[in-house]
Amino acid sequence: MIYLDYSANTPVAPEVLERFLQVERAFMGNPNSSHSAGLAAQAEMAKVTEKMAQLLGVSPGEIIYTSGASEANNLAIKGIARSARHVGRHIISTPLEHSSVSGCLTALQEQGYEIDLVDIERDGTVNLNELKDLLRKDTILVAICGVDSELGCIQPISEISEILKEYPNCCLHVDATQAVGKTNISFSGIDTMCFTGHKFYGLNGCGVLLKRKNLIIEPLIHGGTSTTIYRSGTPALALAAATQTALEMALKEQSHRYEVVQDLHRKLRKELESYPNVRLNSPKNGVPHILNLSVQGVKGTVFQRSLDEQGVCVSVKSACSAEGQPSRAVLAVSQDRKNALSSWRLSLSHLTTEEEIQEFLRAFDRCYTMLTGR
Repeated sequence: MIYLDYSANTPVAPEVLERFLQVERAFMGNPNSSHSAGLAAQAEMAKVTEKMAQLLGVSPGEIIYTSGASEANNLAIKGIARSARHVGRHIISTPLEHSSVSGCLTALQEQGYEIDLVDIERDGTVNLNELKDLLRKDTILVAICGVDSELGCIQPISEISEILKEYPNCCLHVDATQAVGKTNISFSGIDTMCFTGHKFYGLNGCGVLLKRKNLIIEPLIHGGTSTTIYRSGTPALALAAATQTALEMALKEQSHRYEVVQDLHRKLRKELESYPNVRLNSPKNGVPHILNLSVQGVKGTVFQRSLDEQGVCVSVKSACSAEGQPSRAVLAVSQDRKNALSSWRLSLSHLTTEEEIQEFLRAFDRCYTMLTGR
């Protein structure tokens, strides 16, 4: 099997799994409990959070642990919207967002909130002039992904943050799920930002939401303070520790990992551009980890299944998206519905080998010839 879907999930690093097992065995108490076992677990959770905060350049009180990035997106967006409803009900986002963001916005729209989607430039970045035009006194939130999960577009977060300084009642939420551990994204100028460890060789089941200290949001889950008043439940100490280890490794090795992936990306682009029916949808200035393409006249789902039969794993849209619909991200950039229906994504890792790339290209050529007749 050749796995080229690392933006959906990554294999857990051995060091991360070992950290999880070590902490899970060593601390049996509930960190919310007041007895000695609970206090020991609570102290360890504080150490983990302190280290996580140092790695991210934030304070420990700005970290909220969740079950994943989808919950973190929901907590931030719905929490801000509910807390600021007396100020306004206008929210701005983009057509590039993950379904855990777009789904939130749809739910809020049904509750009377007004949602505007800002136009996207040909390279996938936000049209900053239109963003300025859309902003109003009653705009309470701008929700923008740091890196798009389907195209790999890098958004100008710092420029967006500067624009929002003129709107003190408007928060900026960044879904950094595809950015943390791959780019030099910072929490500076952002009100809420989320990510999850399983995108950088951590374990599934642990997400992180960063929230500015002075920002009040309404919780999704009520029932006690736990590690924070904003998210009740028994703290998952071992998962948090594993995520901290994965983050530490990702940041330490980020430059090397990036260079490896960038080299593979260049080779793939060069080979795929030689096919007359191939259209590369990912911008050249995006992250190298993601390469989105379309094969003219062949639905993305058909090409994906054909590659799967050849032992190659790629994805059509993000893993959480509904089937049968064109990619919203590709449609926004290309303005071509047929192209969006034909699109699919392969995503790379520093673990991807040259041999795997060559085998993928041979499999791609077989599928291309069979499905296009060329």
